[in-house]
Amino acid sequence: MSSCRKCGAPLAATAVFCSTCGTRVGQAETETLGQRLSDIFVHVPHPHIDRRKHYAPAKGADMHPRTGPLTRFNAFLAVKITDGVGTMWCAYAFAALAFISLPAAIDGGTAALIQWIAQTFLQLVLLSIIIVGQKVAGDASDKRAIDTYNDAEAVLHEALQIQQHLAAQDAVLTRLVGSLSRQA
Repeated sequence: MSSCRKCGAPLAATAVFCSTCGTRVGQAETETLGQRLSDIFVHVPHPHIDRRKHYAPAKGADMHPRTGPLTRFNAFLAVKITDGVGTMWCAYAFAALAFISLPAAIDGGTAALIQWIAQTFLQLVLLSIIIVGQKVAGDASDKRAIDTYNDAEAVLHEALQIQQHLAAQDAVLTRLVGSLSRQA
């Protein structure tokens, strides 16, 4: 905070005259005021923004654990099997396979039919359908996350535009304060 050159009283950031003695704030104080107007806000980007520009979101193999060769192989194999079983074509194949054993289950009576439904049909066919549903929901979640990131990036861009606009206004205000101090 600056002070009056005549009486030493503290001056407000926007003071043109000293509130204690009434002395006009001099040119040096006006330049300091102009400098303060343009230093009101300095954008410091968050470190994540810069990192994000260099690295895309992780996908596929990038998400596998990297702790050791056996762990990487197990993760790779699990993903491949899940991708294979998690298709509607696999669900259709499992349903066809399950229906092949349906006549034997019907001939075996009520208990055999219930056992076929619970152990064969539900576990074999619905497993694939559930995996497909999870993949669809996961893909939708990934899309929402990317959209959220893009929205945040757009908001950041807008905020930077507002900052540039305010900096331009600061420059105009600084010139006005300078011209007013020269007129007085």
